[in-house]
Amino acid sequence: MGLAAIGIALKKPALFASFDNFVTVAQGMVMRIVKMVLRLTLYGVFALMAQVVAATSYNDILKLLSFVLASYSALLLMFCIHLGLITAAGLNPVQYVKKILPLLVFAFTSRSSVGAIPMNIQTQTQALGTPAGIANFSPSFGATMGQNGCAGIYPAMLAVMIAPTVGIDPFTLSFIATLIAIVTIGSIGVAGVGGGATFAALIVLSAMNLPVALAGLLISIEPLIDMGRTALNVSGAVTAGTVAGRVLGQTDLTVFNSAASLDLDAAEAAA
Repeated sequence: MGLAAIGIALKKPALFASFDNFVTVAQGMVMRIVKMVLRLTLYGVFALMAQVVAATSYNDILKLLSFVLASYSALLLMFCIHLGLITAAGLNPVQYVKKILPLLVFAFTSRSSVGAIPMNIQTQTQALGTPAGIANFSPSFGATMGQNGCAGIYPAMLAVMIAPTVGIDPFTLSFIATLIAIVTIGSIGVAGVGGGATFAALIVLSAMNLPVALAGLLISIEPLIDMGRTALNVSGAVTAGTVAGRVLGQTDLTVFNSAASLDLDAAEAAA
């Protein structure tokens, strides 16, 4: 579609103008939808938490609390790695966190990497100074592969936890190397929607000949962990775009260092 559009733009600019207008209108509608969702976020968060409390056994949460804490410790550690990459690229990590915090909160509450794509793009272009080409590519790419939380940390933790139940030492070099390879390959094409981590875990466990039924024991606390995983997935996509723009020398440092933040009203007007 992109190549065809370029060809038409060069040979039939009048015809391409209609397609260009269609894309502009579609972008405006998407931004309007995002704005509506943000206005309803408080009510949505309340509904999600009410659902978790009503459907989850408190005994299950207490028994699996150690796994929840371990999961969030791993997510926090990976987020620190993201900040390390930002620092290595010569950017202020504190300023960076301030800029992306609204996006991470939205990802945390929505539990959807795909749903956060429009806001992700606007955050990179308006608040971080990332060029539009990179800002449009990294969130879309990051929503389908390279998800640090859902397709990386979670399946790896399950594999390490389940391996001893079948007599496998999870700390041997061969097991770890195989796990890393399978997690990396298996992360390609995982849906960036709520619950996608469960499917990623099933892929990894099946490929390593580990019992997949044990993964069902964590279904009761899945929403509690999934919120943090989604925020980390989105953080990875933003980090990739920001670092890429910086390495290529295309980051607008004036925008990054300014007090500017995501302005959905301006984005909608521009669209």
